[in-house]
Amino acid sequence: MSSLEVISKDESKMSVKLTDVPLQYANALRRLCLNGVPVFAIDTVDIIENSSVLPDEGLAHRLGLVPLKTDLARFNEPAKCDCQSETGCTNCKVMLVLDSGDTDVTKTIVTEELTSEDDSIKPVSDKIPIVQLAPGQRVKVECYARLGRGREHAKWNAANISTLVETDKENERILTVESTGALNPEDIILRGVEELRNGVVEFKDMIEQLKVG
Repeated sequence: MSSLEVISKDESKMSVKLTDVPLQYANALRRLCLNGVPVFAIDTVDIIENSSVLPDEGLAHRLGLVPLKTDLARFNEPAKCDCQSETGCTNCKVMLVLDSGDTDVTKTIVTEELTSEDDSIKPVSDKIPIVQLAPGQRVKVECYARLGRGREHAKWNAANISTLVETDKENERILTVESTGALNPEDIILRGVEELRNGVVEFKDMIEQLKVG
């Protein structure tokens, strides 16, 4: 009988032992934990002012790669949201604002200055550097974050590392997941199992439809 047993766990990394789980399912779970679990990331950036040495597209790219704390219970993926709007709504999109203000010294702008309209969706750390400003330079932007999956873009990867290692025992493997901080590793694995189960059910339904046809 297939089983999953927790071996070690902390706030950023978790290892579980998979017993009698077929290799194809174990590897599918590994991949889902890496890039198949939805998390928030900044998707669009409106540049209001940018006099830094970093070009607009570079600034937008840096902001997109900032990992954001994610609450999957409260928000919908855009394609599954009732609003069905290209602009999104408060159930599928969150605005974050960065305004460095004027400075007369050289300073590094960090994620502490990136404020969110929703306290549950915010950078995983206040100390991530975004851009360095010289005296007289300023950055002011409005950012819009949404749920996405890493197979769409790496900025939506839920995990930094997701590995699957064989043990000395037959049909036994160790899955280790290290979170980006968007979700805790336990939630990543549990959601990965759910996504795998849903995928298998959908595939079986497709096969049944082919048989009927």
